[in-house]
Amino acid sequence: MCGICGIATTRGRADLDRAAAMSATLVHRGPDSFGEYVDGPVALAARRLSIIDLETGDQPIGNEDGSVHVVQNGEIYNYRELRRQLERAGHRFRTAGDTEVLVHLYEEVGDAFAERLRGMFAIALWDARRERLLLARDRFGIKPLYYRDEDGELSFASELRALRRGEIDLDALEAFLAFNSIPAPLSIFRDVRKLPAGFLLVWEDGRIRLSRFARPAPRADVRNDDEAELVEELRGRLRDSVRAHLVSDVPVGVLLSGGVDSSLLAAFAAELSAEPVRTFSIGFAERSFDELADARRVASRYGTRHRELVLRPDAALLLPALAEAFDEPFADSSALPTYLVSQLAASDVKVALSGEGGDELFGGYYTYTADLLAQRLGGLARLARPFVERLPSSDARTSFDYRAKRFVRAAHLPPLERHHGWKEIFSADARAELTGRRSAFDPVDVLRARYAETEGADELARLQDVDLGVYLVDDLLVKTDRASMAHSLEARVPYLDTAVTNLALALPARHKVRGLAKKVLLRKAAEPLLPHEIVHGKKRGFSIPAAAWLRGDLEPFARETLSRERLRRQGFFRPEVVTRLIDDHVAGREDLSRQLWGLLAFTLWHERHVEREPAMVSNRLLQGLTA
Repeated sequence: MCGICGIATTRGRADLDRAAAMSATLVHRGPDSFGEYVDGPVALAARRLSIIDLETGDQPIGNEDGSVHVVQNGEIYNYRELRRQLERAGHRFRTAGDTEVLVHLYEEVGDAFAERLRGMFAIALWDARRERLLLARDRFGIKPLYYRDEDGELSFASELRALRRGEIDLDALEAFLAFNSIPAPLSIFRDVRKLPAGFLLVWEDGRIRLSRFARPAPRADVRNDDEAELVEELRGRLRDSVRAHLVSDVPVGVLLSGGVDSSLLAAFAAELSAEPVRTFSIGFAERSFDELADARRVASRYGTRHRELVLRPDAALLLPALAEAFDEPFADSSALPTYLVSQLAASDVKVALSGEGGDELFGGYYTYTADLLAQRLGGLARLARPFVERLPSSDARTSFDYRAKRFVRAAHLPPLERHHGWKEIFSADARAELTGRRSAFDPVDVLRARYAETEGADELARLQDVDLGVYLVDDLLVKTDRASMAHSLEARVPYLDTAVTNLALALPARHKVRGLAKKVLLRKAAEPLLPHEIVHGKKRGFSIPAAAWLRGDLEPFARETLSRERLRRQGFFRPEVVTRLIDDHVAGREDLSRQLWGLLAFTLWHERHVEREPAMVSNRLLQGLTA
C-alpha cells in the first residue's frame, strides 16, 4: 500500500523537487519508506506502507534494463501466478513482491497489462523507449487516482492534497449537495479529474487518451443453477477471496461491524489463519445503533483477539480531523466510526479486511426492497403522502418515519429517479434555495449515464449496478480508503474480487431480494458459519446516531460552524436557509441530519483545504446570496 504521484511534461526536464514535495503530502499513506525517479520529461514518486516483500519492495521499480519504471498504490493478489508465467517467458526478477510484476507484464502484453490484474490498484508506469506514461485504476475503483492535464503537463496523485488548488467546480458542488460525495470524473476543483474505475490513461506527446479496460456489469448469462449448489459455490468463492486477501508479511485484522458481511470475513479469516485473527469493532451508547453484542458473538465463536470502542457525541468533535483526512468534501457520517475503528486497528495491525461491496453485489439495502414495493404500491404511496408527512421525526436508526417519508415522496417516479429519491440529500429545489442559484447541471445525469449502459438487464440488477459504479466507488470506497490511510492502515475489500463478483453479477433477482428479505443467497451461505441473530438480523454497518447528536450535544458545534459569519465569508450557502434547516431539525419537524452533516463537512473542508491556500472562487457563487 502506498501513495503515488508524479509529473509528465513537454516543458523540458520534469521537476523532481516538485514531485518530492507532492510525495511529502502523502506520507500518511506510506510512512515506511519513499522513493523518487526522474527520466527527462517524467518524475515519479512513491510513499510506501510495507506489507509484502518488506526488504526489497521499495518503489519506483524498474525492469532489467531500466526502460520501464512503475509506482503503484495497492495490492496485486495474483502476482505469484503472473510471476511464474513471466519467468517462463524469460523475464528476470530481483524483488519478491507484487509491484515488479507490473513492469514485466507491460513488456509482455503492453497496454493490456491492467486487464490481467486481480487486485486493487492505482498505477503509474513510464515507458522510456516510447516516451509514454500510463495511469491505471482497478476495475472497482478501490484505490484513488487524481490527475490534472494542463498546458502540456500531466500531474497525478493518490490524493487531491498533492495537486495544486484551482477554482471550485460548481458542478461538483452541486453533485456533493445531491450525494454527500463527489462522483468521478468530477473533483471539487475544475481542472482536476478523477480517473474512473477500470480506466487507462495514456500520456504521449503532451496529449492524453482515456480508455476503459474493464467494466463489471450484470451478466447476460444469468445463473439458474440449483440454489444449494450456488450456496456452496458462493462459500468457496468467498473463502478463495479471503485467502488471497490474507497474503501479507505483516498481521491482518478484520473491521467487524457485527453484520453478515464483515462477520463472514472474520469467519473465513479465522479458518484460514494459523494464529488468532484480530477483530475491531465500534459501538454506541444509543441502543438502536449499538451492535457490539453481535460482534462479540462472532469474536467468541471464532476465538479472535477482539478490541472495541464505544462512541459518544463528543466523538463528533473529531469532524475537523475528518475534514483534514478527507481532502475533498465528503459527508457520509459513517466516516467517523470508520476513522476511529481504523485508528483502533492500526495500533495492532497494518492490514484489515473490510466488508464494502457486499450490499451492492448481493442486494443488502432497504432501497432494493423499496424499489420492488414501489412497482406495486406507487399509487397508494401518493395517496398516503399527506398522512405520512405528519409523522414526527425520530432519532432511531433508519427510523420508520424517515423511510416512510422517503418512500411516499419518490414511489411514483421512474425506476432510476425513484431509486435516487430514496437517498437524495438536497433536491434540485432545495439546492437552488440553499445556494441562491439554479444550476443547469443535473447530478442525476451521472447515474443516468451508468444506468443506460445496462439496458436489457433485470431492473434490480441495473439499480445495483448504479450503486456499484457510483455510490460504492465515490462514497463507500473513498470513506474506507481515506479513513484507514489517515492511520497508515491498509484496508482490503474481499467482496470486490473477481472470484466473488463474477458469481454475484450473474445471480437472478430472486437470489438477492425476495419480498422484504435481502441478501438471500449470501445469508444462506452464512447460516452454517454464523450465529442465527447475525444471519437473520437487521442490516449492520458503522452508521452513527447523527440525528440525536445534532439535536443534543452537537447542536452548539453545528450552529457555531455554520454561523452567518463563516457562511458569508465562504460565499456558498445562504445563511438564513442553513439556520432554518438547523431549527427544523432540532425542533423535530424533520430528520435533516444528512443535510446538516453535509454542510458541516463542506464548511470544515473549505476552512482547512481552501482558506489555508486560497482557491480561485468564481464570482457566480455570489449571485443570489443574501447579505
